[in-house]
Amino acid sequence: MQKIRPLESMAGLPSPLSISIWWNGGSILGLLLGMQILTGLFLSMHYTADLVNTFASVVHIMRDVPSGWFFRNLHANGASFFFLFMYLHIGRGLYYQSYVTQPHTWMVGTTIFLVSMATAFLGYVLPWGQMSFWGATVITNLVSAVPYLGTSIVEWLWGGFSVGQSTLNRFYSLHFILPFLIGGLSGLHVLFLHEKGSTSPIGDMNHVSKINFHPYFTWKDFVGFIVMLLLLNWICLFAPTILGDPENFTMANPMVTPTHIQPEWYFLFAYAILRSIPSKLGGVLALVASVVVLYFLPLGGAVKNYPTSFTPIYQYLYWIFILIFLLLTWLGACPIEEPYLTLAGPATVLYFLSITLLPVMGKIWNELLI
Repeated sequence: MQKIRPLESMAGLPSPLSISIWWNGGSILGLLLGMQILTGLFLSMHYTADLVNTFASVVHIMRDVPSGWFFRNLHANGASFFFLFMYLHIGRGLYYQSYVTQPHTWMVGTTIFLVSMATAFLGYVLPWGQMSFWGATVITNLVSAVPYLGTSIVEWLWGGFSVGQSTLNRFYSLHFILPFLIGGLSGLHVLFLHEKGSTSPIGDMNHVSKINFHPYFTWKDFVGFIVMLLLLNWICLFAPTILGDPENFTMANPMVTPTHIQPEWYFLFAYAILRSIPSKLGGVLALVASVVVLYFLPLGGAVKNYPTSFTPIYQYLYWIFILIFLLLTWLGACPIEEPYLTLAGPATVLYFLSITLLPVMGKIWNELLI
């Protein structure tokens, strides 16, 4: 019996003829993950996880190491690009209801999203700038809201009674290891994807024209790689700090609190949800729920006979959700004052309402048409 090689199986995967540029996200994310691991490995050769020399080692990488400035900019901005394309990838999955047609793939993808958020947070602390230090202090302190065990867990995370050397060591080790876990989960993600093949914009997978993945879609992905790399290199060469925070160019000082503490842009929607709830425990639960809710979407059902393209009520609700997500991202970057706090409350309610109603409304529409 002839054995089927993995590469041949991937190249010959029957793929819907109708899939568009929005299906480039997965392959681009794979390329970005590889770039993050390689640039991170290079940076680790010159980085020093020592409170006295950490900030200076980052300056040394930028100024003295040959091409160190480029690798550091590529790594920092690569994280932003990774989350940008991850949000586009998740948005495409929501629009075409991949959470029902491929629930296992969706579950693994959500896990990759959660682990990626943890990895990015750990990496943001490593430069040991002002925003890195205070971001770590504020975010890890949220765990203290856990009843009874919260304070003990926070002290365990810190390795002491405040963010210090032990915290930096732990964050550095975890930040180095977690990308390989993401790589393993990505392999599982692809494995589940290839069980049923990619979804189709026109709905039912059993009644669409299909062609081999190679060479048609490999060339499409290759074009996506070139466009993404051009954009990333333009950012690294001409505007390397546009996505960063000016406070992080100052060495961490526990005695001076920044005027406005905020996370990176890709966490701002969750940060706005956290701030919108007066209760600390309630805010933490809402923050976690804003991402964990993705796990429950496959339970709601979807439009199986009528694709999203022919389901107006689902489309309206989807774009309302996108607008709310963008509004929360903007509110997360605003100061903690009025009217931003007042706006964040209704926006949080609408966020959870719209994302939970997406599968429900699709199913209702499907039943009405049947």
